[in-house]
Amino acid sequence: MQRSHPLRAAILALLVLGGIVNFLDRSALSVANTTLRGELHLSATQIGALFSAFSIAYGLAQLPAGWLLDRSGPRPVLGLSMLLWSAAQMATGTVSGFATLAGTRIGLGAGEAPFLPGGVKVIRDWYAEPERGLPMGVLNASTTLGQAVAPPVLTLLLLTSGWRSMFLGIGALGVVVALVWWPVYPAKSPQDDGTRFQERASLARDVWGLLRQRTLWGMMLGFSGINYTAWLYLTWVPGYLEAAHQVSLKAAGWLAALPFLMGSAGMLVNGAVADTLVGRGRDPLHSRKGLIVAGMLCSATCTLLVPHAATAWGAAAVIGMALFFIHFAGTSAWGLVQTATPAHLVARVGAAQNFASFLFASAAPWLTGWLLDKTHSFHLALKTCSGVTFLGAVAYLSLVRDRIQARKD
Repeated sequence: MQRSHPLRAAILALLVLGGIVNFLDRSALSVANTTLRGELHLSATQIGALFSAFSIAYGLAQLPAGWLLDRSGPRPVLGLSMLLWSAAQMATGTVSGFATLAGTRIGLGAGEAPFLPGGVKVIRDWYAEPERGLPMGVLNASTTLGQAVAPPVLTLLLLTSGWRSMFLGIGALGVVVALVWWPVYPAKSPQDDGTRFQERASLARDVWGLLRQRTLWGMMLGFSGINYTAWLYLTWVPGYLEAAHQVSLKAAGWLAALPFLMGSAGMLVNGAVADTLVGRGRDPLHSRKGLIVAGMLCSATCTLLVPHAATAWGAAAVIGMALFFIHFAGTSAWGLVQTATPAHLVARVGAAQNFASFLFASAAPWLTGWLLDKTHSFHLALKTCSGVTFLGAVAYLSLVRDRIQARKD
């Protein structure tokens, strides 16, 4: 199958819409944080545990999601996953306490697991190497655009309709995207042929062949630093602005959009820079590795500066710079998966990277809430985040040197 430019543009547009909805859904609890804590009588530690329940389920579901994507393709897997996570989101609007809320968060995490590995696989299949940086940046930017749109839009819904209607409404939006995805995405991707299932079976029969390779460990450990940072800010930015700078819920909704818009900009800038470097003859693996390490070190530095911001706007701007650089790095990290991995293993390697990183990053929301309860300050949590980001950069620098090799029987 030839790569049809109008068709692949439509597919990318649907992925972007899916990414926006995906992160609207996972941002909703962050926006409703204060309201839920009051109405359901939850502590900051319990809210952190709910964020972690999502990310643990998300991480554990990565490996089966990657296998399903490589086995069955993006059309059925992404379509069904959108329906699952949307149903879980709608169910959140009916919860009555911590236990039922934890159940819906687990369902949301498991349902969302295939989305980013599936998106990486779609771009790997539909775009040639010199073209992949920008669409990967656009896809990644859609996720932070969802995070940017979430605070003002969801706060408005929360204040006008209540938190239950907010969860029901955005869950229904995901159902619509899923129903459109199925007829638009073709039954076969451009790289499908009659031997592809046999190749999957013979070249990567089990994940242990991949785990013996140092590059994959570098990607898993390094991406843990990226996701720890991204997940901490995703779950606690509105709460931080309210607690540290006494910003009202309504004002925090608008102010919290700024950092995530800056994160989107980081993704788009990285996509353009990555394509430019490859176009000039730079090795794709080493150029992307360099962009990852530089972005992570800059983000770690910005996170250290967050507690020293004197005003809410200043804090939002510094958080925005931290997110700009971490998502700059993260876009190249997903590009590295495409570059360093054989085509038929892309979803599996991407899922392994997400699996490890989210198991590690799951500590960020809970640890931040626990430290807030104990110290009544975000300072120690932000210092911890900066250190984790730095160590992730070290993992990329020291372990990622060669491309991943397919297993040979």
